[in-house]
Amino acid sequence: MVHVGKVRLSEEVSDAISDGLPVVALESTVFSTLGLPEPSNGEALQRCVSTIHNNGAVAAVTAVIDGEARLGIDSTEWEQILSCETKVASRDLVLSMAEDRSVGATTVSASLAIAAAAGIKVFCTGGIGGVHHGYLESGDLSADLYALARHKVVCVCAGAKAFLDLSRTLEMLESLGVPVLGWNTSDFPAFYLRSSRLPIPSVEDPETIVSVFENASALGLPQGILVGVPIPEEYALDPETSWALIDRALAEAKEAGVNGPKVTPFILELVARETHGESVPANLALLENNARVAVDIAKRFQQRLV
Repeated sequence: MVHVGKVRLSEEVSDAISDGLPVVALESTVFSTLGLPEPSNGEALQRCVSTIHNNGAVAAVTAVIDGEARLGIDSTEWEQILSCETKVASRDLVLSMAEDRSVGATTVSASLAIAAAAGIKVFCTGGIGGVHHGYLESGDLSADLYALARHKVVCVCAGAKAFLDLSRTLEMLESLGVPVLGWNTSDFPAFYLRSSRLPIPSVEDPETIVSVFENASALGLPQGILVGVPIPEEYALDPETSWALIDRALAEAKEAGVNGPKVTPFILELVARETHGESVPANLALLENNARVAVDIAKRFQQRLV
């Protein structure tokens, strides 16, 4: 059992760090029932881990298990994550550890904290949280944004979830000083949709991303980097239909009094139902695609160390 500070590393992750192999951190909420329905959550976990391994890196799923912040879990522990119904964000992380929580699925914000504490530079997820519609009245703002500003980790994602206020989300990231880069795109991705029609700088290779990260470090800047990867075109949902469905889902959530952390699963479930399950394979495809890009970036970091 190896620990880096308060983070327990799996044997595989510990060996990878010792041997100088690239490591990609993953959240666990997306692999729980809070992220995807069964059995798709299990398929997502298998596909992400396999993609990372098959491309020459080590997958490090983050979680809280038996009161410990974990970086890397064994396959024998997967079922605990797949059946988990407790979400752990950055606010909840230290309390979950103090209370010896048996299992907690980590969100983007908690995963970034764990990865940074263990010195892992690349993290991969589906879509980040952001500024919710009606934020000025509700104050509903994802902790993911502040975590990106506090932890020096490259976050690879399919942009932010499309039902968020994407314009305000980008404005908040700008205010927090977080560089937002598009992987071979100049449009901020919107999860199931390839474009939000909001412009961001485009990068075409991992070397540029690593250089941006190193420049920020040299200047003593604390924030990480957000890399938006568009969902593969063949899996993207129809934009016109999707925006109309999102507007309806937001209205239904408001009418039902759904707010805070319950908004995301409510809307994702509605979208999955109304698209007759089409959004689920889209989610799987973007997760796998993001993992592939994350490996390229992690490899480049390791090559710079040689």
